[in-house]
Amino acid sequence: MRLIQLPLAVFFILVQLSLSAQETSRLQRSTPEAEGISSKAILNFIQAVNNSKNELHSFILVRHGKVVAETWWKPYAPELKHTLYSTSKSFTSTAIGFLVSEKKITVDDKVISFFPEYLPDSISPFLSQLKIKDLLTMSTGQYPEPTSAVLSNFNENNWVKGFLRFPITYEPGTKFNYNSLATYMLSAIVQKVSGEKLIDYLTPRLFTPLGITGMDWEIDPMNRNTGGWGLRLKTEDMAKFGQLLLQKGEWKSRQIIPSSWIEEATTKKIEQMPGVPATDSNKMASDWAQGYCYQFWRCRNNAFRADGAFGQYIVVMPDQDAVVAITCETANMQDELNLVWNYLLPAFQPAPLPANKKLYKQFTTTLAAQSLQPLPVSSNASTEQMIAGKQYMLEGAKNSIRSVSVSFQKNECILTTKYDTSTYSFHFGSGKWITGQTTKPGPGLLAAAKNSSAGLSPFKTAGTYNWISTDSLQLKLRYIESPHTETFLLVFDGDNVSVTITPSNNTQMAVKRKGKINQ
Repeated sequence: MRLIQLPLAVFFILVQLSLSAQETSRLQRSTPEAEGISSKAILNFIQAVNNSKNELHSFILVRHGKVVAETWWKPYAPELKHTLYSTSKSFTSTAIGFLVSEKKITVDDKVISFFPEYLPDSISPFLSQLKIKDLLTMSTGQYPEPTSAVLSNFNENNWVKGFLRFPITYEPGTKFNYNSLATYMLSAIVQKVSGEKLIDYLTPRLFTPLGITGMDWEIDPMNRNTGGWGLRLKTEDMAKFGQLLLQKGEWKSRQIIPSSWIEEATTKKIEQMPGVPATDSNKMASDWAQGYCYQFWRCRNNAFRADGAFGQYIVVMPDQDAVVAITCETANMQDELNLVWNYLLPAFQPAPLPANKKLYKQFTTTLAAQSLQPLPVSSNASTEQMIAGKQYMLEGAKNSIRSVSVSFQKNECILTTKYDTSTYSFHFGSGKWITGQTTKPGPGLLAAAKNSSAGLSPFKTAGTYNWISTDSLQLKLRYIESPHTETFLLVFDGDNVSVTITPSNNTQMAVKRKGKINQ
């Protein structure tokens, strides 16, 4: 193959054009004071976050269309995607909005009309009534909701069939009950109508106009995007989407989706606590009781949000002309939102504030220094020499971890884990994070479901280790494009080892195995 050599001047022009394209795809930047916010208020928010039990991974604040604050807690970084969980639902809703605007569907279309080949033998009156609008508003009438039952059925590859067969107890449109498989059905409808997977349908209509690239989205066993979860985007991409919503579908003087759809999709359609007065103290204190829209939640303070498990948020505040994008791992999502209301909401002022160079320098230095600390430096040369390179065979059921081995070099530990059909190696630093990637999915809400993580690119990781005693080795593995972490504890006793693998999310149990050296 012959290489084409470009003149140096042409090469530099192409580089500049590439950099210019990258810059124009980014949101504009400004200072907090120029957009009517005190840098001190944002610093107070960051301090409150760090003193809370919420582990933030990234944060972007947009005011008047400009980014005024942004930070990533290392080893998380701006260029990394992040699992959005149910924040994905709001993007799926937007795809429905595009189909409506293209007059290919209406929200009153019956769900069964799209899938005549997958209908059960007997169609109940409630199933025949079910509309796209009922999927959008989480009011399918299915109690309990079917996601877990359908996804854990390893004999069923067609989740559309599983959804349509699931009993409907209440009249559609009358009762709110959170239902992720309902959103998956919206994705299936997009694919059925457009002939494209959801992510491909959205790319020229939403992602490309906003300058969003590198996204990926999980797929089901029949190559449909999961819709209700599984989208991965960068934090700035989340902020762009929020800004598009704030601007009622307009982007750079172009109306890419009708403002009427944005209005319809983000206003309350159904109550989560029907019959409870608005003055009820529990209702007033909850951002989950302000009404549900079309795959968006209403918030207190006249805001609305896209919302994902463990604290993935795009909060749109029309009264303040502001957007907040957060990625996080927390067990208390209300507490995370309370930090926004308590520290950021009061900080918005109607006019610019005087510049304060000293404060702004402190502000930029502090935000650049945010990090999740690695495990402390430790050494244990005698034990490391004794166990290095030895394979420990583990007891346990099929499809679980079968063996572990460790090796050490220059303040780095390499852990190798073997399963029935796969082997994975991870690198961990002493007193530092070592980044890498793996094809092994990390912990997650639907990690045990059929086809979990299919359609995603390899997973970025960051690892750190330390010895917590002469016989106990701790290794922390962050999946830095997701909210979650796995902690390995290996306890050595002569030729024996016990291994405990603990996920950081509170929905999965720790794995405990015992084993001995492979003689």
